[in-house]
Amino acid sequence: MSKVKDMKQYVHELEEKKKKIMLGGGIDAIKKQHEAGKLTARERINKLLDPDSFTEIDIFVKHRCIWFGMDKKDVPADAVITGYGKINGRTVFIYAQDFTSMGGTFAEMHAKKIIKLYDLAMKVGAPIIGIFDSGGARIQECQDSLSYYGKYFYKIVQASGVVPQIALEMGPCAGGQAYAPALMDFIFMVKGTSYTFIAGPPLVKAVTGEEISVEDLGGVEVHASISGVADLVTSNDEECLIKARELLSYLPSNFKEKPIRIETNDPVDRMIPELEEIVPTERNKSYDMYEVIKKIVDNGKIFDIKPDFAKNIITCFSRIGGYSVGIVANQPKVMAGAIDVDASDKASRFIRFCDAFNIPLIQFVDTPAFLIGSKMEKMGIIRHGAKMLYAYSEATVPKITIIIRKAYAGGYLAMCSKDLGADQVYAWPTAEIALVGPEAAASILYKDLLKKGDHEKLKEKTIEYIEEFCNPYVAAQRGYIDDVIKPRETRKRIYDALEMLKNKEENPPIKKHGNMPV
Repeated sequence: MSKVKDMKQYVHELEEKKKKIMLGGGIDAIKKQHEAGKLTARERINKLLDPDSFTEIDIFVKHRCIWFGMDKKDVPADAVITGYGKINGRTVFIYAQDFTSMGGTFAEMHAKKIIKLYDLAMKVGAPIIGIFDSGGARIQECQDSLSYYGKYFYKIVQASGVVPQIALEMGPCAGGQAYAPALMDFIFMVKGTSYTFIAGPPLVKAVTGEEISVEDLGGVEVHASISGVADLVTSNDEECLIKARELLSYLPSNFKEKPIRIETNDPVDRMIPELEEIVPTERNKSYDMYEVIKKIVDNGKIFDIKPDFAKNIITCFSRIGGYSVGIVANQPKVMAGAIDVDASDKASRFIRFCDAFNIPLIQFVDTPAFLIGSKMEKMGIIRHGAKMLYAYSEATVPKITIIIRKAYAGGYLAMCSKDLGADQVYAWPTAEIALVGPEAAASILYKDLLKKGDHEKLKEKTIEYIEEFCNPYVAAQRGYIDDVIKPRETRKRIYDALEMLKNKEENPPIKKHGNMPV
C-alpha cells in the first residue's frame, strides 16, 4: 500500500515541475541565446515589467502532436510564455516566444495560449505586448500550425483599436510569423538580431534564383528605411524593452480612456523667441522642423515613430502642458517637405492610431504640396495621398494645426486644414496659403508676360502676388484660420487650445465602417 503524500511533497513536486519548465530548452540552449546577443524570453519579460509584477498563465500547457516523433518530444510551455504584469503601475498583457524551446516555433497550443491572453486583455482593457523570437511555424504540426495562424491573425484584428498592441521583434520573424507584428500597432526591431520576411534566403533562391543575405532581405536597415515595416530600431534587447516602456507612457490602456496627463515643470505659457530665428523668412531656405517641435513641447522631449522612413514627414509622440499629443509635421530639410507616397502612408497610419486612442493631433505645416510628376503618378500618389485626407476627415480627436510657412494646394488640405475638421488653425506671419506656389500662380495669371519673355515684369507680378494674396491674412479674413500668431507664443496657444478641447465630443454618421483608400 502506497504512502499518502503530505502537502509539503505536493508543493515540492509543483516547484520542481515549474523549475524544469522555466529552464525552457535547458542550460545549453540558454547559453546559445546569450552568445547570440539575446536575452531569454523570461529575462525579457522581467526587464520589461515592473519588478515582481509578472503573473504567468498556462505554464503547464503541452502540445498534442504525435506525428514525426513529437509524441516523444517535450516542448516546455509550448515555446511561448504568457501572462500579465505592470509597467509604471499599469496592467499590461505580455507573451514572449522562447527561442530556446524548439526555436520558439508556432503551433496549435502555442497559439491557444496567445489567443486566451488576447481575450483577457480585451475584457480587462489593457495593452498587449508581443515579444517575437521564432523559427516560424512548427512544421510537424502542419495544418494545425497553418489554421492557428489564421485564428491568431483574426484575434489581433479584433483587438485592433480596442487596446494598444506593441510588437517587439527580438529575433527571427519569418513566414506567417511576420504578419502578426504587421497587424499590430507598432513594431520595434533590434539591430543585429532581428530580421523579418515572408520567405527566407534559401526559399527565395529556390523559387526566384536570387541569392541574398538575411540582412539584405529582411534586416533592420531594410525595414526601418525602405519598407517602413519597423517603427523603431534599437541597438540591443535592453534598449528595446526600455523604449517599449517609454512608448506606453504616452498611450491610454484602451479606447475608452484618455492618456494619463503628467505633471510638468515646463511652464505652459513659456515664450519661445528662438523660433523666430530658427525658421528663415526666405521661402525656399530649409531648416530642421525637429528644432521647432523640440522648442515647443515639454522639456524638448519627443518619441519619434519611423524616424528613418519617409523623412520628409515627422510623426512623433510628445507632451504639451502634460497632455500626451501626436505630432505630424512636414520636414523642409528633406524634399522641401513635399508629401510623397511613403509620407502619406506613414502619416495616415499614425493619425488613425492617435484617433483610435484619444490622443490629440498637432500639425506643423510647411509643405509645397504633394509631390508631382510621372513617377509619383505611377506609384499611386492619388491613392496614397487620399489616405491622409481620409484619416484626418475621419479623426474626431482634438486637431490643432499651425501653418508655419508654405501650405499649398492638396498639401494645405492634407495637413489638416479647417475644411478637414481642424478645431483650431493658427498661422505664423510667414505663412503662405495658396492653391499653387506664387511662381506657378503668376505664370498662369500673367501668361502673356511669359510668352513675351518679359521675365522682369513677371518677377514683379510674382512679388505682388505674394504680398497681396499669398499671406495668412487673406485666409484669416475668410475664417480659414482662427488667428495669426507670433511664433514665440505657439506653445501657449497650443496648450490653451488643448485645454479648451479636452472635453470635445463629435458624433460621426452611424455606419458599419468607411472604405479607406489602401
